[in-house]
Amino acid sequence: MDWQGKNVTVAGLGVSGVPAARVLHGLGAAVTVVNDGDDEKARAQAAELRAQGITVRLGDGATLPPGTELIVTAPGWRPDKPLFAAAAEAGVEVWGDVELAWRLRGLHGRKPVPWLAVTGTNGKTTTVRMLASILEAAGLRTAAVGNIGVSLLDAVLGEEPYGDLDVLAVELSSFQLHWAPSLRAHSAAVLNLAPDHIDWHGSMEAYAADKGRIYEGNSVACVYNAADRATEDLVREADVEEGCRAIGFTLGPPGPSQLGVVDDLLVDRAFVPDRHKRAQELARVSDVRPPAPHNIANALAAAALARAFGVEPAAVREGLRSFRPDAHRIEHVEDVAGVAYVDDSKATNTHAAQASLAAYDSIVWIAGGLAKGASFDELVARSAKRLRGVVLIGAERALIAEALARHAPEVPVADLDRTDTGAMSAAVREAARLARPGDTVLLAPACASMDMFANYNKRGEAFADAVRELAAEHSA
Repeated sequence: MDWQGKNVTVAGLGVSGVPAARVLHGLGAAVTVVNDGDDEKARAQAAELRAQGITVRLGDGATLPPGTELIVTAPGWRPDKPLFAAAAEAGVEVWGDVELAWRLRGLHGRKPVPWLAVTGTNGKTTTVRMLASILEAAGLRTAAVGNIGVSLLDAVLGEEPYGDLDVLAVELSSFQLHWAPSLRAHSAAVLNLAPDHIDWHGSMEAYAADKGRIYEGNSVACVYNAADRATEDLVREADVEEGCRAIGFTLGPPGPSQLGVVDDLLVDRAFVPDRHKRAQELARVSDVRPPAPHNIANALAAAALARAFGVEPAAVREGLRSFRPDAHRIEHVEDVAGVAYVDDSKATNTHAAQASLAAYDSIVWIAGGLAKGASFDELVARSAKRLRGVVLIGAERALIAEALARHAPEVPVADLDRTDTGAMSAAVREAARLARPGDTVLLAPACASMDMFANYNKRGEAFADAVRELAAEHSA
């Protein structure tokens, strides 16, 4: 595309909008940035862009600027926003930042770098970071980018600190995939599918369809979760290149064309000379930290993508051994009076909370927040036998309380009628009162955090601070 003088509207500032505006302006496009918000952060970003000659309109994200020939949108902007209705009426195409990055990856004669892409309701960031660790162990130049918080545009254009890379490990959300119609990955994985962001997509079917876009045009492997039939269905529906293979992962012994677990070993029956009769050891379960079931699944998905790219088994083991998970993902904080306190604040939906709860036998569960339209009946019913007690916080905790009354009426519940940030300290003390030696107090809220905290990180930090305060009192 000839960008010189092309009128491009960038919808939204932030981690994707600012780099998109900067890159497009550098290519000679006439860029106008529109943004709903007009807060201090937005004004600072706007000032930076205006200094470069870019037009910015704050507090007005609904009106299509005159003469717009293309919109590049931040992924979180909903498809039903008035701006996009106006674009459709005017015949203006809408791309996301991922689509723009994909189309620019060969700019200025640069060699296009292959993408190994990951999506799913839960586990995306951990899997992508595991994958990058494995690729690095194999001696490949790589970066974990995308929805993980690192601009894909900077990576594909070789901006510092990326330089010349061999392969990208790319995390993609359903929002990003919705706006990326021409993306064609080397190999891709859908880790799992569960109801999430239905308010944005409009239905579970639309959400799944956007997730499934990650398989379109794959050239080597479509990696799916053998325990989640919906992910395999997406592979069946995808239009892929001739010779692209469906590769499953399972927590049990793998069949041909699968990776799985035998005794305490992660093994490969997909990328071996005779997959019907042989399996290749990749790593031990103990090489994965933490070795919770859903994290083993993440490791298998990462290994499958790495093996699809030709990585040897020894590098898979080395990469998993050297990987350290991000904070607030099943993070052991401390033991106090024989009780383990675990922070999984990242469990912001029921599917993630279910995986977390399944990792422990006797739990005092701290839950609640913004439900995002979720139902908690299945989660509670499946976890009831593990619950010693429950402590509820947050704006929509009543939805969880109602599910507990229906499916676990015998479980003691402490319902804290508070949404202030200090409620976490009270929640930890209530959990300590309910817990017995050998139990795990688990923060796995199954809800978003914004009713009480800026984000799940702040929620997890509040939990950890409260636990350490409790530990200090016990040791005094």
